[in-house]
Amino acid sequence: VQLQASGGGLVQAGGSLNLSCVASGRTIASYAMGWFRQAPGKDQEFVAAIRWNAADTYYADSVKGRFTISRDNAKNTVYLRMISLKPEDTAVYYCHARVTVTTIEGSNEFNYWGQGTLVTVSS
Repeated sequence: VQLQASGGGLVQAGGSLNLSCVASGRTIASYAMGWFRQAPGKDQEFVAAIRWNAADTYYADSVKGRFTISRDNAKNTVYLRMISLKPEDTAVYYCHARVTVTTIEGSNEFNYWGQGTLVTVSS
């Protein structure tokens, strides 16, 4: 699976951005999808995730109420709607896909990462 993230850019505090992550190579309909971010000089951190069927979504406390993750399996795409952006949201945002494949021999988890898209929030 190849993941291509886009939609980053420069925005003022309080503004909004919509990130997209398009998958290619195979359908992501059975994959859990997520977004992570890494700010300059900091470790990568979890932002949001969504189950394969969109039945459940998960958010970091720092973005709850401001970010919304969604997906369109028909378009092989996952989205991150970001509103009320803060300077501390500045980071490179990475798309992530995860699938667990279970066979008679056991289960294996596969993880895939996109190349990242830069979000810069000015104060």
